[in-house]
Amino acid sequence: GQVAQALVDFAVNGSFPDESTSTLPIDSNGLPSAIEALAAAKAKLQAEVHAINEETAGDVRSWRANAQSVQDDIIRSKELANDILKKSHTPIVSGKTIEEAEARAAFLARELNYNRQVREALSGIKTVNKTLDLVEQARDERRILDALHLLEKAWKEIDNIPVNKSCRTLRLLDVRAFELKSDVHQVFDHVWDSLIHVDVENQRVSIGKPGEDEPMSLEDAVIGLKAYREVDKRTRRLWDDINKAIILPRMDIGQDQLPAVRVNGGVLEIQGTSDKKVQSLLADLEKVLTFLVLQLPPDLVETISSSLLPEMIHNITKVWLDSAVPLSIRDMDAFEDVIARAKDFYTVVKALGFSNLGELHEWTESAPRVWLSKCREAALESIRSKLSRGIGQPRQVERVEKQLVSKSQGEQLAANGAITDADDQGWAAWGEDDANDDAEQATAGGDDDGTDAWGWGEEVDQPQDMEENKPSEADEEDPSIAWGWTDKASKEVSAEEPKDIGSAPAVGQESREVTIKETYHISSMPQPVLDLIQALAEDGASLTGDASASSPVAAAAAGLFGLPTHILAMFRAISPTYYTADIGGIMYLYNDATYLAEQLAEFVAEWKRRDDITAKARNMLRLDGDIKSLQNFANRAYSNELNVQKTVLNDLLGGDQSLMQQDDIENCISLAVARVRAMAIAWETILSRSTWQQAVGSLVDAVASKIISDVMELTSIGQEEAYNIANYISLVTALDDLFLPSRFLSPGQRQKASADEVPTTAQYAASWLRLQFLSEVLQSNLKDLLWLWLEADLSLYFTVDEVLDLINMSFEDNPRTREVVREITQNPRPRGY
Repeated sequence: GQVAQALVDFAVNGSFPDESTSTLPIDSNGLPSAIEALAAAKAKLQAEVHAINEETAGDVRSWRANAQSVQDDIIRSKELANDILKKSHTPIVSGKTIEEAEARAAFLARELNYNRQVREALSGIKTVNKTLDLVEQARDERRILDALHLLEKAWKEIDNIPVNKSCRTLRLLDVRAFELKSDVHQVFDHVWDSLIHVDVENQRVSIGKPGEDEPMSLEDAVIGLKAYREVDKRTRRLWDDINKAIILPRMDIGQDQLPAVRVNGGVLEIQGTSDKKVQSLLADLEKVLTFLVLQLPPDLVETISSSLLPEMIHNITKVWLDSAVPLSIRDMDAFEDVIARAKDFYTVVKALGFSNLGELHEWTESAPRVWLSKCREAALESIRSKLSRGIGQPRQVERVEKQLVSKSQGEQLAANGAITDADDQGWAAWGEDDANDDAEQATAGGDDDGTDAWGWGEEVDQPQDMEENKPSEADEEDPSIAWGWTDKASKEVSAEEPKDIGSAPAVGQESREVTIKETYHISSMPQPVLDLIQALAEDGASLTGDASASSPVAAAAAGLFGLPTHILAMFRAISPTYYTADIGGIMYLYNDATYLAEQLAEFVAEWKRRDDITAKARNMLRLDGDIKSLQNFANRAYSNELNVQKTVLNDLLGGDQSLMQQDDIENCISLAVARVRAMAIAWETILSRSTWQQAVGSLVDAVASKIISDVMELTSIGQEEAYNIANYISLVTALDDLFLPSRFLSPGQRQKASADEVPTTAQYAASWLRLQFLSEVLQSNLKDLLWLWLEADLSLYFTVDEVLDLINMSFEDNPRTREVVREITQNPRPRGY
């Protein structure tokens, strides 16, 4: 066996055996095995040659064909040259021969030029193939940059080959180059992943150094990225993976428990737990950014500012730092620590070479504004949240005020229980002269003027016109205008605004100061508003003191005192939405706004008297304009609600058409009366007694006015029709029971009330007595009608022309009618006023 192997090695490789082998004896028995080994080696060589021939057969045939073509061209060129040489020694016989010779020479030159181009093309193709072979070798050895440089060289060589670019050979070379580029890119991906590996699932980032089998460094990798034009794409994916693996889990403030960041050499990972303090977060983010700066090439790091930082800084400021802003100045020490740490973080990150930190810098430099903005947002959101819960559980409150009233007004207030017991007992000592005056006044109306039969008492007050309410400047920008409660509407319904409990006594009347007390109900909405405004004022006062002089938010004191204006503006703007959901809700809104205005006025007055706050704080609380706006807002709410109800009543009574033209007049009036009673019941548990009387009286007056107007528009009234109209009016006058003084007494006191008590309807419905006189006129003959005009009070509620119209509608034109008309015309003011 050793002899056979020695022979094979010598025959194949030309190597001599060592001394131990060459000294072996050779006998006849060893020759067959040596011959067989040589035969096997021969067969193997033949197989290898055959395989190589098979692999290169196409190339060999191509080269052979090209070589044969070149050889034929050379032979043909030699023949032509020899032919030309022979003919050059032969005398010129004719011009034709010369032309043929020139043509042959030109053809020969073209052939030589073509052959030269072919030779150059073949040489260029051979060069490109060698370069691409070198690319393959560099790829296999993971020399990525060398491979990329060689590829660039190969494409330049392809461009220099003197062949049309559509040539199939060039296309094949180009395809091979692109395939190699793709192969190199795959190797590059593998090398990149071995240098920078982000495990999102396990929240780990590892950045390694090149090993012996990985000759490419991160700096070289960046060059490769630029060559492939993948810097933006690759870094964007890298930062996105790091964001998912490390930054987002660490910054997820919604989690109950947050992880901590740990750095160990070239490894950045999430490990352990951390608290929810801003200081801890910023410390971990400093670790992350420092790690990236130390481990990555500058070309990669500089892309962090435009890709990774913007979202990170936004989350730091808008989520973490904003959530650390306290709502109370009691937590201001901790807030100062947060501001100082945020400034340190900004300094460190900027020193690392990063940019796009404007949002963070702005936050640290504008802490007072940030804190004030947080307070404003929290305050407004608190009010919105409270209002969205609805009216809630109503509660009774009391209004107490001192007013100058006349004796008659005082007696009425005492009867209604609107004055205190001490004041009530004082009426008896008013004076004998006043008592005598009252007696005279009581008997002055005792003449037989027909009014007693109608139950119209002598103490009925005449309706008084109300002064039009002028909108204040503070109302011009009131958000409640958006709800249709405009100044114009306020003027139109100004007569519906509730009067004070006691009106000022007439000039010349003896008066005295009394304490007037009434109760009404408010919803659960005003108290949170009051509590919030008072808390803000207290915080603002604290910021103006010496103890807060060094506070980072001391400059926000003025803005803090301005927040009540925003709160009250929001209350006026959105509260109607939440009050309208309940029946009688708008009257709650009127009460609530009135209560707010009263309580704020008391709070401001007390604030001005305080000596435990600075003078600056006392002067910075300015709510006078807001209080006035609230009062006007309350009045508009009240007026608007009455207008809505009057519109409903008007529609029930025929709307724009006359009630007298309706098919079922009695049903229309019954529905209107039922509507008045329903609203009276709904409002009775909400409004104060005096306001309730005014509101319900306004609805009653609307019904009365509509009926009177429609009757006065008739052209004629028959006896039966007059009787029917009087019956309709009696349905309305049944509303008198709403205004019995005993209505507001306790059940026990109500039973003791006089059976002949006089309703006070006429005090609150200006057209009430006018409606009752109309009913009487419709049921009277000429004699009774004349008596009503001359002896009763018909002339106080109807003009001469109106009475004459009623006569013309109801009576025929005869001497008796003309005589009554003449007497009425001659006595336009029979009562003397």
